[in-house]
Amino acid sequence: MTEVPVAPNPSPWRRATAAYAKLLEILLAACLGILVVPVTLQIVSRYTPFIPSYIWTEEMARFLFVWTIMIGAMVGIRESQHFEVDVWPDLSRRSEAAVRILARLGVLALALVFVWAGLEFTRFAWNRTSELADLPLWLIHVAWPVAGATWIAFAGEQILDEMRILVGAKQ
Repeated sequence: MTEVPVAPNPSPWRRATAAYAKLLEILLAACLGILVVPVTLQIVSRYTPFIPSYIWTEEMARFLFVWTIMIGAMVGIRESQHFEVDVWPDLSRRSEAAVRILARLGVLALALVFVWAGLEFTRFAWNRTSELADLPLWLIHVAWPVAGATWIAFAGEQILDEMRILVGAKQ
């Protein structure tokens, strides 16, 4: 995979998406780190009498797991590591850019589905709470439209980069 050169003075949009991507990486690490706690409590409490079986750990682990997956998918899109398979032979730089644009249009289509259906999904859960911890369920459901909107921003940025190659690069 070839890297698209970025201008020495990135635009405010690029700086914002780069900062957002860094925040996502930090949140991903935090989710994974925190996820270890309830899962460990669940496992240890099953096999030892020293720790009581906490019911809230199951819901907390589920919420964190969903967010970990969604944030990981967002970071994967940003780094072009998600939804991309190299099956084409060696192509010219322009041809490769055209193939990547098509692939990213597919990502954009899926992102639009995530935003549209995710908003409905979140609206469905807006006034509901989880059974055990009494947490608002929209906190878990909102991960879908957030992921979709993030994919749109990151894939859109990549499509613009590929368009510059398609228009301006020499074969």
